[in-house]
Amino acid sequence: MIKSFFGSMTARIFIILALGTFFSAALVMALASYERTDLESHMRMVHTSERVEQIILMLNAVPKSSRGALTHITDKNGIKIDLSNSTNIIGDFPDSEFSMVLRRILGKDRPVTVIDRNNADCPSKISEYKQTSPLSRQCQTIFTTLSDGSPIRLDIAHHDRHSLPFQGNFVRNLLLYLTAILLLALLVAHIATKPLRRLAQAARDLGHNIEHPPLPENTGTNEVKQASLAFNSMQSNIRNHIQERTYMLAAIAHDLQTPLTRLRLRLEKVSDEDLRARLITDLSATLDMVKEGLDFARSTNTEEPFELVDVDSLIEAICNDATDSDAEVSFSGKLGKPILACPHILRRCINNLLDNAIKYGGSAHLTVHQEGKKAIVTIIDGGPGIPEEQLETVFQPFKRIDGSRSRNSGGTGLGLTIARIIADKHHGSIKLSNMGKMELGLVATLELPISY
Repeated sequence: MIKSFFGSMTARIFIILALGTFFSAALVMALASYERTDLESHMRMVHTSERVEQIILMLNAVPKSSRGALTHITDKNGIKIDLSNSTNIIGDFPDSEFSMVLRRILGKDRPVTVIDRNNADCPSKISEYKQTSPLSRQCQTIFTTLSDGSPIRLDIAHHDRHSLPFQGNFVRNLLLYLTAILLLALLVAHIATKPLRRLAQAARDLGHNIEHPPLPENTGTNEVKQASLAFNSMQSNIRNHIQERTYMLAAIAHDLQTPLTRLRLRLEKVSDEDLRARLITDLSATLDMVKEGLDFARSTNTEEPFELVDVDSLIEAICNDATDSDAEVSFSGKLGKPILACPHILRRCINNLLDNAIKYGGSAHLTVHQEGKKAIVTIIDGGPGIPEEQLETVFQPFKRIDGSRSRNSGGTGLGLTIARIIADKHHGSIKLSNMGKMELGLVATLELPISY
C-alpha cells in the first residue's frame, strides 16, 4: 500500500509541495534568526556603551580625589574600573563595531580602544559566580579618557548568549510550521488528483459495464470538464459500436435459424440414410453455432439488474439438471451467503464451464467456498489438461486447441469466452490450471466478489 501511494500522482504533488515549502520556510526562518541575532548583538553594544557613558559622567561629576572611592560601586555589576593608568596589554587594536558605537556615544574626539578578552581576571556578576568558571569568563576592556584627560580602563563582563538558529524555539516553530504545511500539501494533492481518480474509477466501471452512468460534465475546472466530455463521448461511441455489432450478430444468427430449420425438414426426405445422418449432424452443429452466437451477443450486451443470488442453490440446481441428463457430476462445499449477481447470466457462466468439463473430461466435480471477500467456484474435470502456454488462448472467441480437446468433441469455441465476459461483468475472474500433471485433469476457477 505504501509503495502504491508513493507511485501515485497524489504522493508526487504532496512531496513536491511539502519539500519545497519546508526548505523555503527553513531558509526564511534561519535568515530571520540570524537577523534577530545581529539585532540583539547591536542592542547589547548600545546598552554597554550607555553604561560606559554613565560611569564616565559619574566620574566627571566628582572631584579627582573622590573618584577612587566610586570605583568599587560597580564591581557587583560586573564592571571593573582602573584609574591607575596601568596595563599589561600591549599593541594596537583595530576598531571594532562596538568601538565605533562607543565613540559615537562618547564623542568622536575622545580616544577609545576596545579589546575582547577571555581570561581569569575578567570581572563577573555576583549572580553568575556559581555558574561561570574563571577560565571561561569573557570581558571587554575599554581604554579611554575622562573630560580632564585622565586615563581610565574599564573591564566589563560580557557573555555571548547568541541563540543558534537550530535550537530552542526555532526547532519547535519549524516543526509546527512543517506539520501545518504537510496537512495543507496533502489536502491540495488530494483535491488536485480527485478528478484523475474519478476518471480512473469511471474507466474501471466502463470495463465492467458499458451502460455505467456518464461522468458529470458541468462540475470542476475547465480541464476536468473537457476530460469528462471526452470520456463520455468515448463511452457513447464504444456503446454504439458494441450495439451495432451485437445487433448485426443477433440478426444474422436469428435470420439463419429459419432457413436452417427448413433445411432440416427437407433433409428428412433424403433417401440415403447414411448421407441423411451426416447432413443432419452437420446441420445440428450449425444450429449450435447459431445458438452460441446469439448467447455471445446477449452476454456482451445484457441489461439484467443485479440482485442477491443464493450461489449454493444455483449450483445445486445446475448440477441436478446435469445429472438428469445422465452426466457424471458431483458437488461439495457451501458458501452460506448470497452475492450480488445477475442470476440468469451467472447461471449461463457456470453452465458453460460445467458443459466444457463434461464435454472434454467426461465428468466434473464442483466445489464452492469463501476466501476473504470472494466466493470461489471450482470445476474439476476428469479429462486431459491443457498445455500451460495455451491456458489463456482457449478464452479467445472461436479458438480451440489441437488434440482431444478439439473439433472432434464438438462445440464452437465460444463457451469459455462467454463465461469470462460474464465473470468480468460481475467484477470477477476465471482462471484455468492443470491438476498437477496435465494428464490429471483441468481446473476452472471462478472468483466472484461477495460484496462490492
